[in-house]
Amino acid sequence: MKRIIVDFKKLTPEILSLLVEKYPDGYDDDHVITFKNAKNETVEAVEVRTDDAIYLVKVSSRLEISMANFDEDDYEEAEFTEPIVEIPDKKKLDEEE
Repeated sequence: MKRIIVDFKKLTPEILSLLVEKYPDGYDDDHVITFKNAKNETVEAVEVRTDDAIYLVKVSSRLEISMANFDEDDYEEAEFTEPIVEIPDKKKLDEEE
């Protein structure tokens, strides 16, 4: 099984959905894993598993906000594997119409 480190910039709605499902009330210090990456930098992450991979999602304030505000219905099926930061903001699109 492969282990994948995911930064907020690469976070997809699919992974975010798995995080929200695993940690519906948010994560706390007991859920955070600390390790050294290939550059010998200390990384804090939370873990979420799929059938074929273990995702280690880097902890950040943006992650907490995204988890708190996540609604699966905000995303089209085709967007589910795209990084969230690359998906146009739904509110901005609605305002432009």
